[in-house]
Amino acid sequence: MVEILTAQSWRLHQHRLDLKRWITTLFSSHKTLFTVLWVAVFASVFLWQRNIADGFLVFRRAVLARPIPRLRPVVFNLSDFGGIGDGVTLNTDAFERAMAAISKLGKKGGGQLNVPAGTWLTAPFNLTSHMTLFLAKDAVILGVDEEKYWPLMPPLPSYGKGREHPGPRFGSLIHGQNLKDIVITGHNGTINGQGETWWKKYRRRLLNNTRGPLVQIMWSSDIVISNIVLRDSPFWTLHPFDCKNVTIRNVTILAPVLDAPNTDGIDPDSCEDVLIEDCYISVGDDGIAIKSGWDQYGIAYGRPSTNIFVRNIVVRSMVSAGVSIGSEMSGGVSNVTVENVYVWNSRRAIRIKTNPGRGGYVRHVTYRNLTFDNVRVGIVIKTDYNEHPDDDFDHKAFPILEDISYTSIHGDGVRVPVRIHGCEEIPVKNVTFQDVSIGTTRKKKHTFQCSFVEGRVIGTVFPTPCENLDVYDEQGQVVKRSISQNMTDIDYDF
Repeated sequence: MVEILTAQSWRLHQHRLDLKRWITTLFSSHKTLFTVLWVAVFASVFLWQRNIADGFLVFRRAVLARPIPRLRPVVFNLSDFGGIGDGVTLNTDAFERAMAAISKLGKKGGGQLNVPAGTWLTAPFNLTSHMTLFLAKDAVILGVDEEKYWPLMPPLPSYGKGREHPGPRFGSLIHGQNLKDIVITGHNGTINGQGETWWKKYRRRLLNNTRGPLVQIMWSSDIVISNIVLRDSPFWTLHPFDCKNVTIRNVTILAPVLDAPNTDGIDPDSCEDVLIEDCYISVGDDGIAIKSGWDQYGIAYGRPSTNIFVRNIVVRSMVSAGVSIGSEMSGGVSNVTVENVYVWNSRRAIRIKTNPGRGGYVRHVTYRNLTFDNVRVGIVIKTDYNEHPDDDFDHKAFPILEDISYTSIHGDGVRVPVRIHGCEEIPVKNVTFQDVSIGTTRKKKHTFQCSFVEGRVIGTVFPTPCENLDVYDEQGQVVKRSISQNMTDIDYDF
């Protein structure tokens, strides 16, 4: 069963307390109470008289389906193309006919495909430009779980080979390439990949190709994905690859937190100008993972991920991390801001992971206003994440990690608040900590761990930072210089 804790729950509790106090004060006067009851009775009688003639229309209105907005000049329903939402009929042809019709409307502003309430079983299909895919309330696009229906595609050019197996990879359930102006939205309808079949085959080593994502859009621009639920992806859930101007907003992404391998939530990969906000993510791998290619293939492809803004996220990852950069970051990652994020019941909160052979860089990364709740390790930088596509990588391609700041980081129930594991070949440079207070679960001194890191602490930081870092006061004056930036105090035993 998947637990859901939204970021609004904090505010709701306070609102309820305020409302309770207001009601208590209001009803402390018998005269006020009598007046309120009298008004309520009068209003009820008025509404009853007004609506009795047409059969209590007020109550019937409450159960009417929420109207679907018209967002494009031309609007279709999936049923117009023969779609049947019974959970049994295969609707691939209906989706393909709809896309063919919308593809002719680009000069007229595009088209909108409404997916009404129901369960619409389908094999993978391709999107088209200038379109809106709208999922009504209680609409479910359900991926067929039979392997034979999933087409094979060439490996991603920046990965060289399939992420799990050499050679071709399975395509995504909903796919798009070389597109412009794509919207996937709705009234919180669902796209369900039926991933459990794929997870079992993966664990039993019954697959000969890399599993496919749930939604993958490649070499495209002007993408908006909002107000939908994505769940149970076979592999990575939402994967924009080499895209520009991407907005992901108010999306819920779910998979079992255990035994759902590699079900990352959102993986912007070699993307530029990306906004991810107001999302809830609870999955079996990284909640968000910013990527840019794998070893020599990513270096050759040379497309960085840059200008990525992540904010207002509630995330849980009991296997990996809430928000990650890497480990596939060989094309470079820069200008990333992660703010207003709540990570709960997770193995790690935020992590940068890389390895000799990756090349590339991670620079100009800002983390601020983060909260960790019951997390094993809070802040992680790892430089020995030893996974490679093959043995042909350049062993001397050392990534650059620099200009990373952590501000207003708070939490409780964290076993190791900070673990920055640089190495001689990959030192971590210019790291800043300010306004950090993380409550720990174990009273050991190895709670702020460092190795080959250079940077500073400004003002009060708890727990006591490692001695690799310079200490400054709030006014920016040096209090204490680092003894040695190369000291190692890494302990993976807890």
